[in-house]
Amino acid sequence: MTNNPVTNIFSYRKFWAIRFGIAPVLPMSRIEMENLGWDSCDIILVTGDAYIDHPSFGMALIGRLLEAQGFRVGIISQPNWNSVDAFKTLGKPNLFFGVTSGNMDSMVNHYTADKKIRTDDAYTPNGETNKRPNRAVIVYANRCREAYPDVPIVLGGIEASLRRFAHYDYWSDQVRRSILVDAKADILLYGNAERALVELAHRLAKRENIADITDLRSSVILRKHSLENFIEIDETSLNHSTYAKEPDDALPKKLAIRIPSYEQVKTDQILFAHASRLTYLETNPFNAKILIQAHGDRDVIANPPPLPLTSKELDGIYDLPYSRKPHPSYDKTPIPAYEMIRFSVTIMRGCFGGCTFCSITLHEGRIIQNRSEASILHEIEKIRDAVPGFTGIISDIGGPTANMYNLKCRDFKCESACKKFSCIYPNVCKNMNTDHSALINIYKKARTLKGIKKVLIGSGVRYDLAVKSPAYVKELVSHHVGGYLKIAPEHICEGPLSKMMKPCIDTYKNFKELFDNFSKEAGKEQYLIPYFIAAHPGTTDEDMIELAIWLKINNYRLDKVQNFLPTPMTLATTMYYTGRNPLKNIDKNEPKIYIPKSGRNRRLHKALLRYHDPHNWPFLRQELKRLGRTDLIGYGKWHLIPQRKYNE
Repeated sequence: MTNNPVTNIFSYRKFWAIRFGIAPVLPMSRIEMENLGWDSCDIILVTGDAYIDHPSFGMALIGRLLEAQGFRVGIISQPNWNSVDAFKTLGKPNLFFGVTSGNMDSMVNHYTADKKIRTDDAYTPNGETNKRPNRAVIVYANRCREAYPDVPIVLGGIEASLRRFAHYDYWSDQVRRSILVDAKADILLYGNAERALVELAHRLAKRENIADITDLRSSVILRKHSLENFIEIDETSLNHSTYAKEPDDALPKKLAIRIPSYEQVKTDQILFAHASRLTYLETNPFNAKILIQAHGDRDVIANPPPLPLTSKELDGIYDLPYSRKPHPSYDKTPIPAYEMIRFSVTIMRGCFGGCTFCSITLHEGRIIQNRSEASILHEIEKIRDAVPGFTGIISDIGGPTANMYNLKCRDFKCESACKKFSCIYPNVCKNMNTDHSALINIYKKARTLKGIKKVLIGSGVRYDLAVKSPAYVKELVSHHVGGYLKIAPEHICEGPLSKMMKPCIDTYKNFKELFDNFSKEAGKEQYLIPYFIAAHPGTTDEDMIELAIWLKINNYRLDKVQNFLPTPMTLATTMYYTGRNPLKNIDKNEPKIYIPKSGRNRRLHKALLRYHDPHNWPFLRQELKRLGRTDLIGYGKWHLIPQRKYNE
């Protein structure tokens, strides 16, 4: 089912519509289509974001990639979902609708961690809100079906990707079905699914029935009957002796793991945690098995993750003819997300850090996919020469993590068999190459390009890797920090750090020492801006008090802080919902993790991160007294907050 040979995504024979050439921007109206000489679109992409023709935006990247295959691609951006009319704007697509919520999950886009409505939307002109519905993928897909019932619907993007199985939904506080079931779509492509999407488009163009396409990596399908020619391993109950163990006689055949059903995980939190662990164990594309989860009388069947793109393929994607600007229909209306990434360059994908609160491993994978040095430098030159308003400063060259470029396992045999959740927790794996020299060379060449005044690093730096390469830290600190550098220790106490899979605070101290020394050597006054998460699973009130004391001792006064936000499918969300730790075998006899779930807990943890804010003092006094920590209230330098002031 999943052993198709890997085909270079640019090696397919071009679809006949290639004769129409390259569009200045992908059309969003019938008038634009007519100006291009089109009578119809082959593929229509529906997105909850404004259409910005830049590779940092999923619809632009996917649209240009499909265009390069010869297909006529149209965009329906932020349609009015209250009527089917907006979904008929470009007419009936010849091959399929591609549906996504945009670069963000629509629920994360709409609501804060405290379930309050956000006041802006960075992916909308002028930052306006209410331009996309809650659960946008489901709403859009159903409208597409209403518009043209016989047109295949393909789901993609982060909202679909992280809701591919039954999942805990924080906003409704319940376990929801796979999004594929509720969207009534034909197929879901999860993660960075360029390989699957290109193959799917060409197969549909050859008039293959989408119901017969069951073998694409990174695809999820819904069937009433099991597929043939594979052996199924039943993991629908706790059985530690056979935890995803392969039967001895199964090696020559294709294997699938049946995880607990939607009906089981909806009513049994232990089986939910068990299913979550099994899902993470099957994220390595080199050894992952098919996963099956029953929803009533139907099976949600997920093929293994996509095989990584080569540097040549990734270069090809980022070298496509993006205008690098918003669609002309927006005129000069500012779009906050575009302003933020306008002068940035993506150099890699993926992350092997495995932070439990992060969705990157499940979405982009843990195998780092790198662009070539030549392609990266060429894009910087394109920004310099073609993007309006460029002042000589590149705002970022990075990715999910700034400094994982070209880092990988030294031994492919080990890598292809590995099922670890992280390559760097609790310590950096001995098989992990931590040589930053390739990245250092890119930094040096980028900053010396003609017309480039400064190259900043805006992506987060993984400091437990950076300390392995003092030469990298020196290059970073000496030339690529604009006074402040974002860093994310997240906490200082072992309890929460172990649930986050983040390194101990001593590693942060080691990095800070290098940072301070190299800043002084370069004659620069520069500062680290640390990020911390409040109310993460495993964090006690005392843990947060210790963190607040540490912040005061180190004279940190945090401006913006965040409470933990449970997002679909992450391991930390599983902890939040079940109180169980999926980082190890699930045992119903194990004591539960402490979860700061009540409104009072969450408010306290957030307030402690901003101990210096007078608005928090009355509440903190009350809570510190309740916790028996009145020793932290007073006017001495060792006190956390002052006694009541007369004018407070």
